[in-house]
This record gives sequence, C-alpha cells and structure tokens, in this order.
Amino acid sequence: MKKVELEVNQRRLILETGVLARQAAGSVLVRYGDTVVLVCTVYNKDSLSEENFLPLTVDYREPTYAAGKIPGGFFKREGKPRDKEILVSRLMDRPLRPLFPKNYRIETQIVGSLLSSDLENEGDFLGIIGASTALLISEIPFTIPVGAVRVAKIDNNFIINPTLTEQDRSVMNLIVAGTKDSIVMIEGSAREISNDDFIYGLKIAHNEIKRIVELQEELAGAVGKPKLEIEEWYPKEFQETWGQIENIIKERIKELVIEANNIQEKQQHARAINEVINKAYEMVSAQFPNSRGIVAAIVDEIVREDVRRRILEQNLRLDGRSPSDIRPITCSIGILPRTHGSALFTRGQTQALAVTTLGTKSDEQIVDDLERQETKSFMLHYNFPGFSTGEVRPFKGPSRREIGHGALAERALEAVLPPEECFPYTIRVVSDILESNGSSSMATVCSASLSLMDAGVPIKRAVAGISIGLVKENDNYVLLNDIIGAEDHYGDMDFKVAGTTEGITAVQLDLKITGVPIEILKEALERATIVRREILNIMAKTIDAPRRSISQYAPRITAFKVRKDKIGDIIGPGGKVIRRIIDETGATIDIDNDGEVTISAPTDEQLQKARDMILEIVEEVQVGKIYTGTVKRIANFGAFVEILPGKEGLVHISHLAKHRIRNVSDVVKVGDVIRVKVIGIDDMGRINLSKRLAEQSNETPPYKTRR
Repeated sequence: MKKVELEVNQRRLILETGVLARQAAGSVLVRYGDTVVLVCTVYNKDSLSEENFLPLTVDYREPTYAAGKIPGGFFKREGKPRDKEILVSRLMDRPLRPLFPKNYRIETQIVGSLLSSDLENEGDFLGIIGASTALLISEIPFTIPVGAVRVAKIDNNFIINPTLTEQDRSVMNLIVAGTKDSIVMIEGSAREISNDDFIYGLKIAHNEIKRIVELQEELAGAVGKPKLEIEEWYPKEFQETWGQIENIIKERIKELVIEANNIQEKQQHARAINEVINKAYEMVSAQFPNSRGIVAAIVDEIVREDVRRRILEQNLRLDGRSPSDIRPITCSIGILPRTHGSALFTRGQTQALAVTTLGTKSDEQIVDDLERQETKSFMLHYNFPGFSTGEVRPFKGPSRREIGHGALAERALEAVLPPEECFPYTIRVVSDILESNGSSSMATVCSASLSLMDAGVPIKRAVAGISIGLVKENDNYVLLNDIIGAEDHYGDMDFKVAGTTEGITAVQLDLKITGVPIEILKEALERATIVRREILNIMAKTIDAPRRSISQYAPRITAFKVRKDKIGDIIGPGGKVIRRIIDETGATIDIDNDGEVTISAPTDEQLQKARDMILEIVEEVQVGKIYTGTVKRIANFGAFVEILPGKEGLVHISHLAKHRIRNVSDVVKVGDVIRVKVIGIDDMGRINLSKRLAEQSNETPPYKTRR
C-alpha cells in the first residue's frame, strides 16, 4: 500500500492505492475528512472503435451505507442512479475526456463509489481527483493529471472546499478542475456575482489544484505502471488500412468538403457532408469493404480542418456570421391558453418552449440525499426529443445530457426566485427543445425566465444565458459568440454563462483541448456579459417585469405562521375542526410541525374564507375589544357566549342590560347573536363579557362568529 497526503483548508487530502480493487487497471482511495471515495478504471483492449470518438463511460454511485442509512421505500437496495449521481458522473467525465491521446479509441470505464460520508464533505470533486489518479497510475496512456476543488465566497472571503453548512451561506459555489497549467472544467452557481469575483475565485482554486496535481504525480512516481504506446493498442493491419484510405481520398475530397461547408443551413449542410462520405467510400469500397466508419472519420477530420481554418484565417463562421455576431432572436409569451405561464424563445435554429406550472406545498419534490433530506419547491426539467435535430430517436426517459442541462438551467434561475414566505408556491418549469443547433441549455434559461414572468412569479430580475466558443491553434485564437452545434463539435470550448444585469448566476465550462488560460476565460466572460445584456434587452421588449397576478387557472395559495400550541386547535379533536373548514371552503390546508399554515383554493374567495376561519381559531381574545358572538348556553347567573371558535365567555346577568333583569331568558336565548365587550380575563383564563357595555360603544366588532 502506498499513501500520499496533503492539507487542504485544514483537512487532510489522502490518496491511497495497493489494497483495494487490485485487479483494476488503476484504483485509488481518496479521503477527505471522513468522506472516502474509491475510484477504479479498466479498459478493453480488444474493443477497437473505428469512429472518431473515445468510448469512455464514467459512473459514480453513492450507496446509502456510506452515511449509515438503509434505502427507503419498498426495495431495500439501490436501484437506478439518482440525478445527483448522474450529475457527478458527468462532472468526472468532462475534465478527463479531452486529455486522452487524440487517437485513443479503446473502450474505457471509470467507476467511482462513495464508501463513507461525513455529511459535510461531498464526494463530487474527490471523484475527479480519484479518477485522474487512477488513470495516471494505470498503463492507460493518460499522462496529464487533473486536480479539482470547490470554491465558495462567504462574507467577502473565498473558501476552498467549504462544508455543506458553509455552502448554504455562500454567494458562489463552483467546482473547478484543472491541470498544472490551466483550467479544464468549471461547474457551478452564484447569486449574481461579478466577473471579477468569478475570476478571482478561479485563481484561488487553481493555486490549490496545482498542489493536488503534484500529489498525484508523487503517487504515480512511486507506483505508476509503464504506459503502453498508442501503436500497441491498434493492430498493424488497422493502422495500414487507415493510412491507405487516407492517402486515396484526402486530397480528392477536400474541394467537396469546402463546397459543403459553404452551405449555411444546418440540415442541408449535414446532407452535403453525408454525400461527400458516400462519394469517398465509393472510391475505396472495392479495395476496402466495410470501411465506411474509417472513411467517415477521415472526412470528419477534413471538415474540422476547414471549419477551423475559416475562423482563424478569415473570421468567417460556418453559418456566415462573424465571431462577435449572435443569431437573430425572437421571443413570445402566453402562447398556450390553459397553462399557468408559457414562453417561446428562438435563437437562430435553436428553439425552446418553456411552460411554468404553479402548485401547492404537497407538490414539492422530496430529495433524499445522503447528507440530508429536504424538499424542493422549484424544479426545471429539460427535454431534448429527436425531432429537434431531425432524427428518429425513441423516448427512453431522461438522458444524462437532459438531466445535466436541466440542472444547469435550474441553478441559473434559483438566484432570482422569490422567498417562499413571499410566494408560497411549488414551481415547475418544463423546457421542451423544439429545434436545436447549439446552446439549447442557454435558450432554456431565457425561455424559462420569460415563462416565469408570464406566470406572475415575482422573480427578482430576468435571467439570460449565452455560450462562448473558442478556436485555438498555438497562440492564435478566436472567441465565438453564440456557438452553433458544428462549432461546439469542431471547436475547442463551450463556455456557458447565465446571469442577470447584475451578475452571474450559473456557469459551465467544457473543453476539447488540454486547458485554457485564465486570461482567455476572463476575455470570454466579458464577451458573455455584453451579449447577455443584449439578449436581456431583447427579452424586455416582450415582457420587462412579472405579471401582477397569476393565471386564473393557477391555484390560489397563502401561507402564514401560527403558534405551535395552536396547531391542535386548528385540527380539532380527531380532525373535526380542519375537516369542517375544508368542507365549507373547498380549500386544501397543510400545517407543518413548526406552525407554518399553507392554504390553497381554486378561487380568491374560498382562500380568504379559509384563512379567516383559521385566524379566528388562533386569535387571542383581547380585553376591551368588542366581538359578535353566539349564545351557547344559559344559566341562572348569566349567558355563555362563543366569541371566537372554541372560545366562550360569561355575560353575567348584571351585564346583560342597562336595567335590572330577573331572568336571563328575558333578554337572550340560545342561538342569539349579540355584541359583547371583553371586560376581563381571570388567572384561570375565564373570559368575562358585557353586553351592556358593548351597546354603549359605537365600535364596530372586528370578528364575527359563524353559526
């Protein structure tokens, strides 16, 4: 067993290998506090892919035993991965994929498992560190280690690897991954932070990343296996076939590729490139049958070279725009008649339909993570059907991509949502991508923001998002505003930035190269800020503030607090009181253990009636106030009057009238509604009332008891 360690923010980061999972190509145990993550990597040398694609799969799991829990529900074992596990799997994949050798096409798998959780330090960034280290010490030709940290800003202080408790107080929560030289991946959210704070956070993070990379190198230096040469992975016949086909077709099809790249419309361009592949395959099919995969990969590389050449040498993009141009944008709201809020956002050939639905507290999502169980009152779900790109694709539930894009857009909007005490609704936004040619997640941010305002959700400000691309060759680079799909595929960077006029709310950085200097990221961030404001101005022409009222089809909801000792009074014996309120008003009533009362009803009138009934129950009787009450009982010495639900007081016979009376029944009878004044409450809580004094007063009674 070999172990190396390093102190990061007063906690030891420990990397161990040699004891667990020894048959894997590489396995590493990562410890931070009492959180422990095991990461293993394996490969299949016999699975050679002809496609220009790395068949890498990354899976991360959090078994409940890590936190000393047993799975809830009927099944007592873990099932399909939860959304969080999928998001962490993506988080581990994205910084590592671009660092494999360019022509490495062997099936490879990385598996991360959270073995222990101290409920304060999360396993996500530890999974990145473990995956990088496992690859580094294996024979797999991965040679550029990646470090990762979480960085937060709390009370003007930047903190590395904040605990869960600290994250709750943070205005910035980023996971940053990088090599010794540059940043390779960013993921996170913020509460309208400035560009300067964002860049400073990256610099703080990168300083720690360098130390973590050195720690991995120390372990690899002690136990690392010799790396296999790429040529050893590919049969000689395969290499010879690839080279021969390339020699035959490359020069002959270059002009065809250039002609195809002159076509700006996405579908026509794709058909033209496919025709080039068909012609290229015809040239070699007789000599090399079943080689279409190789031909397609070679054509794709020629297309890539031409796309990048146009941008770097001519500042000309595939769709005819300059690097600083954004595609035409149109917005519309209220397009669906019976939904609570709807919006359509179109940017070029990317189109997102967002629909907002308002629900009650019972519609909240229960999130049962290892660290804590909580409820979510805001959800954003992203759908990417095949027809959005003209493809035939079956519906099989949300993909990893859909879950990841939805989570990014959800984080972008969370910073502007109203507090629950001001707007006690459960909010669900669904974004259906109807057409896609790049950056549909940022179109989702824009359409969702418009949809929320159309629904009357009092968000703080509108949110918009944009993706900035990059084409870089040595020291020459060009930044691209609002990238299309081909620029994402053939370019080097997809830097998604969402925010308001005041600052950043969410970011996501993906690269296809081995890293980007912070200076370039700073320039890209400034570009994103300018473009974001342009988009927000366009959106404001459609709707510049939330509607003043919610849809007539949305439920009416109100929420307020009562004293905990009053909860029983509202519910009543066996639920008798609350059932009576529900039956009389048609409202739905939820009461939390802390006294939070949430009422929902189809109409404002029903809502107000239910609210008044509950407030009457919890209202404390005040001396000197006049009430309208109902006579419940009569005795020789006076009448008992209910002035509030469940609260009776005595009107002594001497206080029933201005003149002397002999019998109580001469003045009042059971069921009579009379005005009374509270003249005292004794030490035992008994209420003394006066009908005589109430009649002398002109004060209007503030409360009325129902018969």
